[in-house]
Amino acid sequence: MNLKLKSILIAISFGIFVYSCSIKKYIPEGERLYTGATVKIEADSTVKKVEELKTELKTVLRPEPNSKFLGMRPGLYFYYKNQKEKPGFLNRWLYRQLGEKPVYQSDVTTFEIEDILRNRLENNGFFYSSTSSSFEETEIEASVKYVLNVPEPYRMEKLQIDSMPSPIYEAVKKVTYKTPLKKDMRFNLSHLKLERQRIDTELKNKGYYNLNPEFFIFEADTNQYNNKRFDLFLKIKNEVPKKATVPYLIKQVNVFPDYELKDSLTTNYERYNNKNYIQDSVFFKLKHLDKFITLQEGDLYNPKTSKNTARRLSTIGAYKYVNIQYKEIDSMFTDSTGALQANIYLSPLNKRSIRAELQAVTKSNNLTGPNLALTHSNRNLFKGGETLNTSLTLGYETQFGSGDDAGLSSLELGLKTELIFPRVIAPFNINDDFFEYSIPKTKTSLSASYLNRSELYTLLSGSATFGYVWDANRYITYSVNPISINYTSLSNTTEEFQDILDENPYLELSFDQQFISGLTFSFTYNEMVDKNDPNQFYLNTNIDIAGNSVSLFGKESSTEDSKTFLGLEYAQYAKADVDARFHLNFGKNREQTIATRLFAGYGLAYGNSEVIPFVKQYFAGGPYSVRAFKSRSLGPGAYNEDDYPDSDGSYFDQTGNIRLEANVEYRFPIFSFFKGAIFADAGNVWNSKANTSYNGEDKFSSNFINELGMGAGFGLRVDVQGFVIRFDLAAPFHDPSLEEGERWDFRVDDSVLNFAIGYPF
Repeated sequence: MNLKLKSILIAISFGIFVYSCSIKKYIPEGERLYTGATVKIEADSTVKKVEELKTELKTVLRPEPNSKFLGMRPGLYFYYKNQKEKPGFLNRWLYRQLGEKPVYQSDVTTFEIEDILRNRLENNGFFYSSTSSSFEETEIEASVKYVLNVPEPYRMEKLQIDSMPSPIYEAVKKVTYKTPLKKDMRFNLSHLKLERQRIDTELKNKGYYNLNPEFFIFEADTNQYNNKRFDLFLKIKNEVPKKATVPYLIKQVNVFPDYELKDSLTTNYERYNNKNYIQDSVFFKLKHLDKFITLQEGDLYNPKTSKNTARRLSTIGAYKYVNIQYKEIDSMFTDSTGALQANIYLSPLNKRSIRAELQAVTKSNNLTGPNLALTHSNRNLFKGGETLNTSLTLGYETQFGSGDDAGLSSLELGLKTELIFPRVIAPFNINDDFFEYSIPKTKTSLSASYLNRSELYTLLSGSATFGYVWDANRYITYSVNPISINYTSLSNTTEEFQDILDENPYLELSFDQQFISGLTFSFTYNEMVDKNDPNQFYLNTNIDIAGNSVSLFGKESSTEDSKTFLGLEYAQYAKADVDARFHLNFGKNREQTIATRLFAGYGLAYGNSEVIPFVKQYFAGGPYSVRAFKSRSLGPGAYNEDDYPDSDGSYFDQTGNIRLEANVEYRFPIFSFFKGAIFADAGNVWNSKANTSYNGEDKFSSNFINELGMGAGFGLRVDVQGFVIRFDLAAPFHDPSLEEGERWDFRVDDSVLNFAIGYPF
């Protein structure tokens, strides 16, 4: 055995021995620590899947022993340490995080567990089983061994529907055609309960409003057989009311588009599409609101339709609460049907709201300053559920430090208006029935921004989009913008900036093409909506294609090989990226998470473009990327700005048309709304065609693994009901900008503190 490994094993063994001695002195006299239980099954030869049965039986073993780690019980240790008269702050904190009360042999009531095990065996068809138990003891520990004698199980011969009143008898008979209870099935109580719930769900969807799964009962009859067979009978209990055995029709639908408690006395209503809309004045135009309501008079009650209506109404964005209540109309009840009145109460959000965000920005080039964003929302603008969002951004940055760059500043102003229609606006008719889950929204936006970088240039830009977004189901969302236009204009360039462009043709080309017109498409699959799911997967793909339609009208430029549209040189490219995430949630209340992410993106310039426009290129580094590197400071490839003393590249974002990234993070609770994290990131950007100004250091190659920027660190998060303020401190341990023999170095003294809102992934 390797001498070093042997030494480690000896050290661990010695540590466990010392730990055991320290625990022993705390155990009360006459007690032993309970270490758990084992189950041994002595089964009849006809019993199958014994291991699966053993796994199920182990779930009822109680109590749970104290948890172990490397042969030790740290939770128990910190519990005992905390019992001292003055345990100290550290011991108290460790006890709150890890401490566990001791579980002793006296806490184990074997006769109760034996009863539970026999009961569980009977629930699985193993009647007349027997159990026994015995303790196995050492000086300070004790465990239990349960021995179960399992005979041949009882199996079903046939299923019959017992006498029931009409019309529920006919309905149950149809539903049981698809029953999973088949001949030779082993008796299983949990399967019978699931079958009751399935029948109840199926019948509720057929109008049985007052039905309950507890109204059904299964009875097994073994009198006809002497070979452990039984007939199964499905019955309705005698005390079930008549109202539970008939389907209900929706006779009236009342909608309150602007509901408040005081509106309960409102009597003004308008009849539209066989529904009553009750409101004092027109709050929401009925021709638009009616499309979201799938409840119809004359239909059978169906909880799926009710949930679908509530969900669709909630997606409008104009309502705070959607409440659907049903009221029985006793005067219309008959022996074959019941009658319901459906009341849909819609409580509006405030018509106007203002949201403000203030951020402190620090960039890789020592530019530091505040960024203020104000957003004003005007809801239900045209009484059709429309939302108008107007956003104003103001950012100022200045560069601190010594040298020629000190005093450089950047001023950015932005204005964006977004108008959202909760319906499809198109030059052709679209059948709303095609969108059963939700009605698509039409989004239009206009934005303009002004960026002034002192002593360098002024950049004016504008954009316009028109598109649709809709949920195909609970997990899948589509977004498509058939119209996406961007325009940039570079002006007031200084001689210093022109010299930079002359030295870097790649950068100059990325600024040249001022006009971008194309199509964008996004697909998102999101399991993160299931908060209690231990395994959550997320996938987002984006496609951005520009310049193809414009190229049909492009004209040759008199001075350049590139074509122009309306006198503007336009960009032509295709870009696609994939963002995949997986969260493993575990621990008590699933408060601990291992979160992972993989990102890959590629952009291809073609036709009228040699380089993807600067605003469409990828970057790496920052609070949502590789956190050990400042924002936009990583890459491209092995590029190092220090190798180019005549370049002022530090003032520009380092970008590329290829991006690869991987992240892993362990998240855990600390105290109250304070959360912690330990993470590692890796990634970079590259160019598919080498930038001559970088001597090929930026080009993507088969050596890309050795050009990944890597870092690790820890974080503190303040998570108040989903609003997260995040601080992450990270240090690089692999820097691709250094020489190959110097890249692996954990530079704690070069740490980066990231501040951001929300989780990184």
